[in-house]
Amino acid sequence: MKGLLLRLSALDADAAAALRVIAHFEALLGAGRRLDAESLVRSTAGLAECPAGLEVGGRTVRFGPAGTLPAEPLGAVSGSAEFAPGGRVWLERPGAPGPLDELVLEWLAIAAGVVHGSREQDFAPAQVADPALVERVLSEREAVEDRARALRLLGLAPELPLRVVAVAGASSVAVLGRRELRPGVRVAAVGPLAVALAPGAASSADELRAFVRDQGAQGVRIGVGGSVPALDAAASWAQARLALRFAVDVVGLPDETVVDHDALGPVALLADIPVDRLRAQPDVRALVGLAEGRGGPAALAALTAFLRTGSLRHAATDLHLHHSSVAARLSGVENALGYRLSDPQNRFRAQLALYAVRLAEPET
Repeated sequence: MKGLLLRLSALDADAAAALRVIAHFEALLGAGRRLDAESLVRSTAGLAECPAGLEVGGRTVRFGPAGTLPAEPLGAVSGSAEFAPGGRVWLERPGAPGPLDELVLEWLAIAAGVVHGSREQDFAPAQVADPALVERVLSEREAVEDRARALRLLGLAPELPLRVVAVAGASSVAVLGRRELRPGVRVAAVGPLAVALAPGAASSADELRAFVRDQGAQGVRIGVGGSVPALDAAASWAQARLALRFAVDVVGLPDETVVDHDALGPVALLADIPVDRLRAQPDVRALVGLAEGRGGPAALAALTAFLRTGSLRHAATDLHLHHSSVAARLSGVENALGYRLSDPQNRFRAQLALYAVRLAEPET
């Protein structure tokens, strides 16, 4: 943890704050003493800098940010979360919720479940890890014995499989701090990305897509690497970063936001084409020019949804637009490309061009 805190200054403010939230609750859950509701709510109110509360079995606990009982009655609840058995936690913030309130409530509910016996004390959906150890695990240059030692220090078994998940975006650490990734995940910031080491062979792509869809997460892109022996994590890390290059943040299209390297198949080979050649291809130039014009991003979102669903109406449903609006945007795309998207071969051609546009962007 010391190595992590020493490097927080290298992160953007949102990522650093998210890491502090996760580390705060990890410290409470791993303090070596039984956590009580009063201590939990009091510390959360101080962390969130607003009143916090917990209610279960007819009992209510509230504290203000100064650690004292609020003199005023229950204020406006800006956000809440439920926990078993039949409990609820909340924050009282005037106006809109804070940018990390949802993450705070997620972890507050988890800790409240521990307090009231519905979760084991050692449960945590993810653990903030020392980035120096994570970087050692991901490095191809480190000796095998050094990678094995780093894995053990992270609480991961060198002989078991894992996957690496890479997330780009201001709220990347907050996304990996949620419970959509299975227990035992180690989370750290490596350069501009948030990274998760997820033990096990199964992919978390579907769970992450569900989170993006259900929570309306915006401003993030996620790449999921393949399953490898933990000592070969560098291979999954490379795959996760490659998958991230194919990912795009389009509201309503979680399959485009979360890209699983295993699902790319031969499409991944497009990444081997030099960027200059991709940018020089006429279809790619046409889409880039379209994207830079007025309404260009909306037109590319319509193209993305149409190629993903194969249906104008389904694309409109995913984008929460009237089908006539999507049709108008696709007409602009066809004019820019110079061919009709009603032809299957042209749709395949447009899909390749769309992938090439993403790959031609500077790497995160």
